[in-house]
Amino acid sequence: MPTNEEITRHHDADPNENPWVNGPPPPEAVVIVPYDPQWPARYEAFAAQIRAALGDAVLGIEHVGSTSVEGLAAKDVIDIDLTVPDPRDEDLYVPPLERLGYRLTIREPSFHQHRCFRLAEPRVNLHVFGPDCAETIRHRMFRDWLRTHDDDRALYQEAKQAAVPGGGTVMDYNGRKQQTIRDIYDRLFRAAGMR
Repeated sequence: MPTNEEITRHHDADPNENPWVNGPPPPEAVVIVPYDPQWPARYEAFAAQIRAALGDAVLGIEHVGSTSVEGLAAKDVIDIDLTVPDPRDEDLYVPPLERLGYRLTIREPSFHQHRCFRLAEPRVNLHVFGPDCAETIRHRMFRDWLRTHDDDRALYQEAKQAAVPGGGTVMDYNGRKQQTIRDIYDRLFRAAGMR
């Protein structure tokens, strides 16, 4: 189990690491849409397919990101965290996920051995991590905090909407809202007695 220090530290991938498996995907416009009450059901359908395809290789699966927070406007992209025994053992999970239509797009050994798959239609980002990963704990804590703290949910929504007009890539958009995310993390970690 990660320590409080590991969970509360903001991790970044090695900036010299090229994460793209087959080069970056084509640029896509960032569009924020109102919360869709169908998002949880969409997640459940994807999760059931993944569990069926991977069997015992699924140690955990969670709906994370903005579409997992009721009432929060978001990109119409379901984010899923998948925990497998060892993300480096790609033979265990890459072929079955590819048969479902997912494409491995990111490999980041320096960032918790993170792998990211993309399902083109309907859009899914499937993040793969190993057991007891600080990042998956952080994702769940952030989701659960926003579900129960209206002020921070509204603050985050405002930051997302303010980040869109800057244009550029999804990474640029993510960078523009990063400080708000870190401020919220700091509050939730303090409230949990982790800082």
